[in-house]
Amino acid sequence: MATKRDYYEVLGVPKNASEDELKKAYRKLAMKYHPDRNQGDAAKAAEEKFKEAKEAYEMLSDGDKRAAYDQHGHAGVDPNMRGPGGEAYGGFADAFGDIFGDIFGQQRGGGRGGRQVYRGSDLSYAMEVTLEEAAAGKEAQIRIPSWDSCDTCHGSGAKPGTKPITCTTCNGQGSVQMRQGFFSVQQTCPQCRGTGKIIPEPCPTCHGQGKVKNNKTLEVKIPAGIDDGMRIRSTGNGEPGTNGGPPGDLYIEIRLKKHAVFERDGDDLHCVVPIAVTTAALGGEIEVPTLGGSAAIDIPEGTQAGKQFRLRGKGIKGVRSSYPGDLYCHIAVETPVKLTEHQRKLMKELDESLKKGGAKHHPSDASWADRLKNLFS
Repeated sequence: MATKRDYYEVLGVPKNASEDELKKAYRKLAMKYHPDRNQGDAAKAAEEKFKEAKEAYEMLSDGDKRAAYDQHGHAGVDPNMRGPGGEAYGGFADAFGDIFGDIFGQQRGGGRGGRQVYRGSDLSYAMEVTLEEAAAGKEAQIRIPSWDSCDTCHGSGAKPGTKPITCTTCNGQGSVQMRQGFFSVQQTCPQCRGTGKIIPEPCPTCHGQGKVKNNKTLEVKIPAGIDDGMRIRSTGNGEPGTNGGPPGDLYIEIRLKKHAVFERDGDDLHCVVPIAVTTAALGGEIEVPTLGGSAAIDIPEGTQAGKQFRLRGKGIKGVRSSYPGDLYCHIAVETPVKLTEHQRKLMKELDESLKKGGAKHHPSDASWADRLKNLFS
């Protein structure tokens, strides 16, 4: 007779492993060696490993059996060598039920042997908001689908004058037992789909569903500082559950409309500010826009294109921020167009005067010439 392996070795856990560690190790092995996941030549070996892991977890998940095993080894849990005592398989049953859900994709609900209860599906709704609305917050109304009890059948799903009958496949339980290898699995009844009832003559209004689809208006509060891609959850406003299950949720996804002036980067704002070439050369004060009005910034003499000015606190206060972001103004120097002859003459005179002044009037020319020399040398 083959010698049994140490239970801790079978599960691959230390002797001081917690209940959660035991359960996690067992789930992993059960998923790997489940008979439905191993076919052909490997099926028999996998089934043996599955049974071995099952036995190890059954013993170690029970406090009394684990204590006996730790003290006496396999002899301490051999039923032929133990005195009478009650069985405690609660931990094993819980883990095994979870594994059924992982393997067969079942949704558990309701009581054991009762109708299967399912949570309703979640819904999503895309809402466009302006940058100003996102910054300040707003209250909005949206139209979403809703399901109301059918007035014709009063929610029964049956044609007036008739009524649903008990499903003969599951005897009204909503679930049936199916054999899976060497054990059985509880599955939703394929005949009544978990309701436990059959409707011989469906209601002509709701077609047997017991509910009709309508629309309802929902008040939504958009918090100040919300950003593109964020979602707002409206609990219970998704699709209704099945067999009395809870409804799903509605997720409102925010989409930020493109702004004519600003671009948002987190809590910061960016904008391009065009200035005249004379203002860039001579300096001066200009007004720039903000979400709260306008602000003035001083342009130093000789400001170059691309210069960035930062206005602290003129950005957006995000939903999770303690203080607002900043506004970054990027300077764009405008080249004058459609010059008159007199203006052209003045520009040429200015150009000649600047050339006579040398490199001091053109701070970038020297470094640019040096980079070109290095590039072609």
